[in-house]
Amino acid sequence: MGKEEKRQLRDQVLEMFDHAYQNYMKHAYPADELMPLTCRGRVRGLEPSRGDVDDALGKFSLTLIDTLDTLALLNQVEEFEIAVKKVINDVHLDNDIVVSVFETNIRVLGGLLGGHSMATLVKEQSEQMQWYNDDLLFMAKELGYRLLPAFNTTSGLPYPRVNLKHGLRRPQARTGTETDTCTACAGTLILEFAALSRLTGDPVFEQHARKALDFLWERRQRNSNLVGTTINIHTGDWVRRDSGVGAGIDSYYEYLFKAYILLGDDGYLQRFNTHYAAIMKYISQPPLLLDVHIHKPLLNARTWMDALLAFFPGLQVLKGDIRPAIETHEMLYQVTKKHNFLPEAFTTDFRVHWAQHPLRPEFAESTYFLYKATGDKYYLEVGKTIIENLNKYARVPCGFAAMKDVRTGSHEDRMDSFFLAEMFKYLYLLFAEKEDVLFDIEDYIFTTEAHLLPLWLSTNFTKKQKNETTAYSDLDDSNFDWSCPNTQVLFPNDPSYANSIREPFKNVVDKTCPKANMRQEVGGDGPGVRSHLRARDFMANNPEHLDLLKKMGVSLIHLKDGRVQLVQHANQAASAHDAEDGLRFMQEMIELSSQQQKEQLPPRAVQIISPPFLGRVVLTAGPAQFGTELSKIATGVQGFVAKCEPYNGCSEVTNHESIKGKIALMQRGHCMFAEKARNAQKAGAIGGIVIDDNEGSSSDTAPLFQMAGDGKNTDDVTISMLFLFNKEGSIILDAMQEYQEVEVLLSDKAKDRGKFKPTVSHSIPK
Repeated sequence: MGKEEKRQLRDQVLEMFDHAYQNYMKHAYPADELMPLTCRGRVRGLEPSRGDVDDALGKFSLTLIDTLDTLALLNQVEEFEIAVKKVINDVHLDNDIVVSVFETNIRVLGGLLGGHSMATLVKEQSEQMQWYNDDLLFMAKELGYRLLPAFNTTSGLPYPRVNLKHGLRRPQARTGTETDTCTACAGTLILEFAALSRLTGDPVFEQHARKALDFLWERRQRNSNLVGTTINIHTGDWVRRDSGVGAGIDSYYEYLFKAYILLGDDGYLQRFNTHYAAIMKYISQPPLLLDVHIHKPLLNARTWMDALLAFFPGLQVLKGDIRPAIETHEMLYQVTKKHNFLPEAFTTDFRVHWAQHPLRPEFAESTYFLYKATGDKYYLEVGKTIIENLNKYARVPCGFAAMKDVRTGSHEDRMDSFFLAEMFKYLYLLFAEKEDVLFDIEDYIFTTEAHLLPLWLSTNFTKKQKNETTAYSDLDDSNFDWSCPNTQVLFPNDPSYANSIREPFKNVVDKTCPKANMRQEVGGDGPGVRSHLRARDFMANNPEHLDLLKKMGVSLIHLKDGRVQLVQHANQAASAHDAEDGLRFMQEMIELSSQQQKEQLPPRAVQIISPPFLGRVVLTAGPAQFGTELSKIATGVQGFVAKCEPYNGCSEVTNHESIKGKIALMQRGHCMFAEKARNAQKAGAIGGIVIDDNEGSSSDTAPLFQMAGDGKNTDDVTISMLFLFNKEGSIILDAMQEYQEVEVLLSDKAKDRGKFKPTVSHSIPK
């Protein structure tokens, strides 16, 4: 990549940031976050609750505070000055609201401290902001005091939540009854709290953060030197004993190492090195990073990885352990190229486990640090891919929207503050030259939210604090040859170094992902064979089949997500022969389930393209194992929708004039999916959608569902069929009630909204 292309990409990053930031200021401020699909602000209490995710929102203009030092880093000084004034004049930190201690610390306290550092710098180095008088620091101190009640535990570990106005006082606080917190939640405080103490001269903040870190260190599993994911804040017992470097633990390790860098305390380096040796011994299985049990570290705790571990190669670069950083990063890049973004979680064979992607910046972070360490322009190409994918798949008119499903391209109406706080910092620095930045980036350290804290803080504390690290195990010193941050190019004379490490992992995803393997169908009953219910013929809503199950000692349990579970108790069978039939049925069902899993198809998309939606609403749909596969139809199947009569589609359609040339809507149940498809096709439908009859089922909470055939030849079914859970199906039904004529597009992935050309309705005039 040449200098000109690099400069163009730098300018493109600036334009993308401006698109996101200005839309937040125009449509959302002073709300905490922007909802980019509906072009409005997300105000807690006015929008449906999203559970713990909303604990980051405190009615304190979160995105603006989180973005302050990004504005300064991107050399937008005038906009930065305006933003600082808005925060000082408009933001209140005494709201009667319960917030996450962890999120408020890294985003708001960190944002205020980073903003203060940049405001001080601008004031010292230019004529601008001469009015600034540590206003953001005073706000940071106020917020620090409002977080302190959370530390009122015997262990020193903070409660996970606190009320900004009432602390933990009951009943006004509406919190303070929790017993558990995550390791990262309690162990990701030291940078911000120590910086606050050293900038204000009040040691209380650093003391509390150190006590929490000390307690976590003492509670590590002494044989493995690993920590669990969730801990009881009162007893110190591990609640979840799985250990990894992703969600729940990630920034605990990061802050141990960065505390050594920022505070100059060797004890934190020793702790980090002890943990790091354990991580590389048990969790690192190059290029994978797999969770293990802290008491049995040779036993994997799960077979999937979450996207938050993408920060770890960047941390390894700071430590100086470059080889495993390159290996894991390359694996993550291959997953990104396969799905456009890192899925929130993916399996060891690189299938999607959790399909969401909330525009997380960790992969960009590691890309930046690897480029800094190696000078390899390959990582500029990786950054270019990130930019292209963001613009192609996540960019919307009012900002950038999180991906609800990376497989279909469907969006979620959220743009988290960390997208502006982190993503654009790392992408800008990746493509910027040294002279493009107002200050020397080497004089600062990034917090986990990418806020900038000055390294001179290590000398800015009158009473030197030391942690009391004890009982270090003997370690191989050779593992720590590089234990200081490597921010300069490590291999300037050997540009092929990183490539030689990456090469074996270039095709790791494609080689590992298994292809569908059709297995032979279970044979039918032959002459003289005792007849029994076959798994392939079973229907959960057939009364005769249910009677046969009962006779065989098999009970059927309906699960909340609409699936059914089968359990056999041989002693409840009508006879020994029936018990034997029941066992055979269960074995066939396991075989059939295994076959369907091996033939698992990716999700599909139903896009509402008629006004006023115009493609903005994309619904995640389950595929069918019969009919025309949508991936083979470049343009998808486009048409107006109509409900079949009868709605279950299990008999000849009586309103065929209304169905002809349209996409038929049918309800799940009463017959096989293939039978519904045949009836809709016979009525002249060009496609079909089956809507789940289980009230409240949703693709947000239920695993992907795909419609199986009926055990017979389904080559006669030629229309494309998709399955929608109840929540997604209701969106179409509600739209039909309000707008009468609703046009949709069935496709393998959501299409570019600008390409839609609504067709003329095929309605028959009355």
